[in-house]
Amino acid sequence: MTTGGQGPTQGGEQGGGPGVPDTRVLALDVGGRRLGVAVSDPTGTLASPLVTVERTTPEADAAALGALAAEYRASTVVTGLPIDLAGRQGPAAEAVRAYLDELAAHLPGLTFELVDERLTTVMANRALAASGMPGRQRRAVIDQVAASVFLQSWLDARADARFQGPRRGEAR
Repeated sequence: MTTGGQGPTQGGEQGGGPGVPDTRVLALDVGGRRLGVAVSDPTGTLASPLVTVERTTPEADAAALGALAAEYRASTVVTGLPIDLAGRQGPAAEAVRAYLDELAAHLPGLTFELVDERLTTVMANRALAASGMPGRQRRAVIDQVAASVFLQSWLDARADARFQGPRRGEAR
């Protein structure tokens, strides 16, 4: 699902290609109290945790996200959609969709894309624990690390699609 305006990366390519602007992509892990934000590098190759934003109002959250998008020259925000292990979307997914509708109304220059975020928080927690980070410190960054996990998957999928080239019967 895409909501909002089209940015400078129209045509499905992200950063680094001939004639494609080097813009970054933000990722948003929406929680009840916090927003985990991650960012790609300018070439669209690597995702990194960026910041955790405390949620207040949709207007204030949109202002914070808009400031990050401007600072990092991002036109796309990849947002995690909580889907259960059976592939169903429940109340949490509906809440994320409703919240994104509110954000998009305040950020018409950004394109929002939803991605499956299944198990990203678990993977992020395991990685942080393996690095030796104590539980209390993990809680402060878990959302931004989870956002970087699903952003990296999104970036990798787009890179794979670019490298495969046109399929049989498609124009070059």
